[in-house]
Amino acid sequence: METKHIRISDYSYDLPDDRIAKFPLARRDQSKLLIYRHGQLSDDTFCNLADHLPADSLMVFNNTRVIQARLHFRKPTGALIEVFLLEPSVPADYEQMFQTAGHCAWLCMVGNLKKWKEGILEQTVSVGSATVRLTATRLAEQGTSQLVDFAWESLDGSQPPSFAELIDAAGELPIPPYLNRATQQSDLTTYQTVYSKIRGSVAAPTAGLHFTPEVLASLDARGIHREELTLHVGAGTFRPVKSEQIEGHQMHTEYISVRRQTVEQLIRHNAQAIAVGTTSVRTLESLYYMGVYLADHPDAAEADLHVSQWTPYETHPTLTPTEALTHLLAFFDRNHLSTLHSSTQIIIAPGYEYKIVRMLVTNFHQPQSTLLLLVSAFVHGDWRCIYDYALAHDFRFLSYGDSSLLIP
Repeated sequence: METKHIRISDYSYDLPDDRIAKFPLARRDQSKLLIYRHGQLSDDTFCNLADHLPADSLMVFNNTRVIQARLHFRKPTGALIEVFLLEPSVPADYEQMFQTAGHCAWLCMVGNLKKWKEGILEQTVSVGSATVRLTATRLAEQGTSQLVDFAWESLDGSQPPSFAELIDAAGELPIPPYLNRATQQSDLTTYQTVYSKIRGSVAAPTAGLHFTPEVLASLDARGIHREELTLHVGAGTFRPVKSEQIEGHQMHTEYISVRRQTVEQLIRHNAQAIAVGTTSVRTLESLYYMGVYLADHPDAAEADLHVSQWTPYETHPTLTPTEALTHLLAFFDRNHLSTLHSSTQIIIAPGYEYKIVRMLVTNFHQPQSTLLLLVSAFVHGDWRCIYDYALAHDFRFLSYGDSSLLIP
């Protein structure tokens, strides 16, 4: 069947609520690890991950950091309005946006929007020793999102804090909706990877939540090379597929940053990598198609390298992964770049041919989700036996659940 005509109902399974991990284990690396190797299934503990990986391989991590994206405002009428930060109005420039002091604009989802038809929302926030007045003004509707202008000032006249400092004080960490609970203080630590660095995600790259400094040290001791890239996880990661066939599902755009040295390392490893999480997969596989585009359009700009949803299925490139990455490396050099900033909308589903990712560390995903389609494509349709094994062997599911190492 052609990929676009895949029926999402074929990717369903029964997930009892008590199998969804509402909280993580006390120690991250004591989670269970399912191992799928060439069709054979077994299990271990995550702390032993390095034992199952080849020495001198390359493992790639997503170092994005979850922001406290939920802001709550109370109107004089008593109505509670939730403003959920999605992405900056100039999305490629996340780092600069977080350093802004006094004013910025974001695309947001707004809860209880009908109660905010007009007017300015306002709250007072304590940021360190300063008291700050924060306002939010709706500027325009953009699709299903709202463009919201934020302005803030210190009431004592001192320099206002950065937007990063402000939302750390005023915001709430957005844990996944399927946990059906309020964010707790512990989530501020447990819902971040130990290697998170670059602010911008509204959801954690959850495969990385199992890693501890000890596991990273064991990878180093085994001679496994580590590289990091950044893909900021958007709220669209939780958006269910509502169309009967996936052709009707629009993938969300996500913004990526990849360093030149990461591309060099990939080339050194014959364009083969172990991806930690589906976000790393989407980034690595998108790099191939960016290189393919550059082979024909060497003068392209960074924005031109955006990978659209159906690019892999509508083009039939003959470049090897190493050749594609070599074109990408030349792009870095021509433009004197140390880091590439671009975006991807790629959907990876059965029928997709993986180019770079050879092994995958990932959690267990929701039924009828695009993440389950990605896994199915990776294991050549063998996802159901993996999930049946996990359900039969008491694995915990979703963001705070257990993990798997998939080697097709």
